[in-house]
Amino acid sequence: SEPDMGFIPPGTVDLLRRALAEDLAAAGDITTDAVVPAGVRMQATLMTREQGTVAGLEASLRVFTLLDTDVTITTRVDEGAAVQAGTALASLEGPAAALLAGERTSLNLLCHLSGIATATTAAVAAVEGTGATVADTRKTTPGLRALEKMAVRLGGGRNHRFGLYDAVLIKDNHLALVGTVGAAVRRARDRVGHMVKIEVEVETLDALQEALDAGVDAVLLDNMSPPLLREAVRLVDGRCVTESSGSITLDTIRAVARTGVDVVSLGWITHSAPALDIALDAG
Repeated sequence: SEPDMGFIPPGTVDLLRRALAEDLAAAGDITTDAVVPAGVRMQATLMTREQGTVAGLEASLRVFTLLDTDVTITTRVDEGAAVQAGTALASLEGPAAALLAGERTSLNLLCHLSGIATATTAAVAAVEGTGATVADTRKTTPGLRALEKMAVRLGGGRNHRFGLYDAVLIKDNHLALVGTVGAAVRRARDRVGHMVKIEVEVETLDALQEALDAGVDAVLLDNMSPPLLREAVRLVDGRCVTESSGSITLDTIRAVARTGVDVVSLGWITHSAPALDIALDAG
């Protein structure tokens, strides 16, 4: 079926145009222009080389139609699909010049976003049955946040705040300038009103108690060990959302989730997830 472009966040097309300009500049694909006769058409298949979760398929395929509207695309899987190695994701047919010129830009995006979705899927599987959810952070590639957070959702995770504009998260540097958790929360509540959530990052049980006394909506329990996390969850006793973050890996995430925290947030699923191996094969 033709891609419906439902998974292309606002601004993506402009981003793709800039990426193509970065690769083609003013001279274009001088290799294809020199080697492939003008007017030649080709067929190609997007094929996975390893198991994973697909994300960014619609956006990555848009690269080719931006280069030439004569390219025909047939998608073979849905966004968020769990696939094995050797799975055909899409079939393409059109001018060889467009398919070859767009190949790397398209694959760079698709492999990166699918890698994020795959890493998220693994993290979600690791906490299954604990009651905890997996969330991302703002540790995203500049310019790619909407797409990367989309990939997290497709991998089964949840999005943390999208930016500094949509939720208050009071961190250590804020507290260093204000003085106390209570003062920071009061100032934030006076400024943003009751419709915006306020979260405070804490590293000790004393700071956690101060945050609870201030009436926060959520606490970020930063770099706490599982035993300390259990104590923190008991202290909170359901009064606010508990989030654990800081140096959590696939090897440690289940132990963290089993402490009873509501959310485990992971920066590495966006900033360090390995790219999924996907290729564009002619024929």
